[in-house]
Amino acid sequence: MIKPLPKLKLESFNNLTKTLSFNIYDICYAKSSEAQSEYIAYIDEAYNSERLTNILTDVADIIGANILNVAHQDYEPEGASVTMLIAELPLKLPLDKSEAPGPLPDSVVAHLDKSHLTVHTYPERHPDSGISTFRADIDVSTCGEISPLKALNFLIHSFESDIVIADYRVRGFTRDIKGTKHYIDHKINSIQNFMDKKTLERYQAVDVNVYQENIFHTKMMLKDFDLGTYLFGVDEKDLAPREKTTVINRLQREMAEIFYGQNLR
Repeated sequence: MIKPLPKLKLESFNNLTKTLSFNIYDICYAKSSEAQSEYIAYIDEAYNSERLTNILTDVADIIGANILNVAHQDYEPEGASVTMLIAELPLKLPLDKSEAPGPLPDSVVAHLDKSHLTVHTYPERHPDSGISTFRADIDVSTCGEISPLKALNFLIHSFESDIVIADYRVRGFTRDIKGTKHYIDHKINSIQNFMDKKTLERYQAVDVNVYQENIFHTKMMLKDFDLGTYLFGVDEKDLAPREKTTVINRLQREMAEIFYGQNLR
C-alpha cells in the first residue's frame, strides 16, 4: 500500500502525473508453421479488444478512477488496442450532447483531472526457430492523488507473464499554499514494494532506479522453467532428446535476450 507523505494543503489541483508502463511477454515454441499460426490465432483471440477492455475496466475500478470514454480496435492480421480516458473524481455534470457551441478553453477545468489507460498487443513469430512471442504494452497514467501502482499485481496476473518490464515515473509538480513545489506525493523505493510476496517469489527481479528524477524501473523473469508450459501444438514426450535440448536452449535464449535487452552471441 502506498505510504503518503504528510497531507499537503494545495493551492489548487494536484498536477502530478504518475505513469506506470509495462511490457509483458508470453513466449512459446511451436514446431511447425501451422502450429505457429495456430498459436498466433489463439493468443490473438484470447487477448482481443473485448477482453482487454474488461481488464482495463477492472484496473479503473482498482485505482478508483471513473471511465469517461473507451476506444477499442482489433487489427488484421493480428493485434488489438484499447484506450480509455479516465478521471479521478465523479463527473458532476452529465455530458452535453446537445447541438450547441462547446465551452471555451478557459472554462474547461475538468480536463486537468483526465488520465488514460492504454493497451496494445503484438503477437509475432520467428519462422525458422519455432519461437513465437506475445507482447502487451500497457500504460496507466493518472493525474491527482490516485496512483496506478494499485493495479500492479492485477495486471501481472491478468496476462501470461513470462517476462515483465515495468517503468514508473512521476512528472510535473504540485504547489502548496506557501508556494513550495512538491515533485512527488508518496514514498517509493522500488516498484517491487507494490507486488505481493508470492508474485516476487516466482520471478527474478532487477531494479534500475533514478531516485532524484523520480524514475523507477523493474524487470522480471520467471525463475522456474517447465518446458511443457512453453510448448504449443507438440507434447514434450514427442521431442527426441537432442531436439528437446535444442528447444530448451532456444526458449531460454529468447527469454534472456528480452530480459537483458540485447542479442546474445
